[in-house]
Amino acid sequence: MTTLETGRSPQKVILPDNWRDEARSLLSLGIPMALTQLAAFAVYTVDVLMIGRISPEDLAAASLGTVIYFALWMVGAGPVMAVSPLVSQALGANQNDTRDVRRSVRMALWVIFLMFPAVLGALWVTEPVALALGQDPVVSAKAADYVLALAIGWPFALATMALRNFLAALGKTTIPLVLVVITTLINAGLNYIFIFGNFGAPRLELVGAGIASSMSYTIGFFLFVAYIMIDKQGRLFHLFHHFWRSDWTRFREVVHLGWPISMTTIFEGMLFNSAVILMGLIGIMEVAAYQISINVVALAFMLPWGISMAGAVRVGLAKGAENTLAIKRAASVTLIAATLSVVALALAIALFPMGVAAFYLDPNDSANAEVISLALLFLPIASLFMVFDAAQVAANQLLRGLKDVRWPMYLSGVSYWLIGFPVAAILGASPYGAVGIWYGLTAGLIAATVLLSGRLWWLAWHKAP
Repeated sequence: MTTLETGRSPQKVILPDNWRDEARSLLSLGIPMALTQLAAFAVYTVDVLMIGRISPEDLAAASLGTVIYFALWMVGAGPVMAVSPLVSQALGANQNDTRDVRRSVRMALWVIFLMFPAVLGALWVTEPVALALGQDPVVSAKAADYVLALAIGWPFALATMALRNFLAALGKTTIPLVLVVITTLINAGLNYIFIFGNFGAPRLELVGAGIASSMSYTIGFFLFVAYIMIDKQGRLFHLFHHFWRSDWTRFREVVHLGWPISMTTIFEGMLFNSAVILMGLIGIMEVAAYQISINVVALAFMLPWGISMAGAVRVGLAKGAENTLAIKRAASVTLIAATLSVVALALAIALFPMGVAAFYLDPNDSANAEVISLALLFLPIASLFMVFDAAQVAANQLLRGLKDVRWPMYLSGVSYWLIGFPVAAILGASPYGAVGIWYGLTAGLIAATVLLSGRLWWLAWHKAP
């Protein structure tokens, strides 16, 4: 992509006209984005690894608290995800349109920070909500303290992702990867200080993990702001110049495009989070084992998610340029690359579940024996649904790149809550127990893969001229 300058005549983006070049373009964008997603999620993974060294109860509390925290995170994810199609389609139609891009990114940031007071208020009621859902009182109290410590980082984590989506549309992925790695290392260091009370700091355990994450999210956001302001291409957009100047027309457009994305994300994310509640009705050890297994899956999910986000950019550019053949190529390459990205990991997890579990809990500690034995049952099933998870996220992101957000919302609701959750709840209450919950999650993902892929085919192939 050429350097953008204001005032230049409109110029559609030039796209590859063959499969090899499209694959090269996707992977050059997608691999750094996948690694960036992996590094970003590592903030949470580092928390889980260190919290697991405190006790299984603290691990269960972190899992429960995260259900509520990320439910609200998903509400804010819509405006963040809206940045990618808005910016990529604008640049696909006119590489020189810095004003349109600036309006979208700036108003997405406005939406996120204006939502924060309501989010903070909702997090204050974590403990009574957890108790109302039948969770253990001690675990519920710890979970409440944890999410309040995490709360301050909420807007900064989402705002950073919005800036990353803006940079990805410009083809800039290397420096964002470096900045996210730096943020993750900062989080690990702060965890070491605040969880375990090192270097003279108080031992705050679970609360310390929340404080460390909030601090690292905030630092990471300002690192991205600084980079955009000094980068030769990024500063041409003047994202933060007159930042407080309102643009209610674009604000409404961001909300209009973002709320179905938020609902789609909630439908999917809350299925997996509701499994924590279902596991909690069985026992604390089941929750801890589920936390280990779902963390492994989520960590692997960052690879296809990053590639799919790159695919959304590629499809958005092609859509903005009104290039139907480029849309089909980008969609096909993305689906294949995203699915293949998890196959090797899925096989490794299925074949060596004990090695995976040992990363989270000390297998020589008898107190961890029950949790590890449950994790050994969960991980092979989790490895199967990773493949379907990769396929459905690719289809979903590609649809977003086309600005198709309403139908994916409906199809996700059907897949996860009319198929996945009922199967998980029924089997969880049957002799299958906790393993049955995992079967339900897998059923939801299979349904989503079929329905979302069908919608993508309808738009990109069947309806295309």
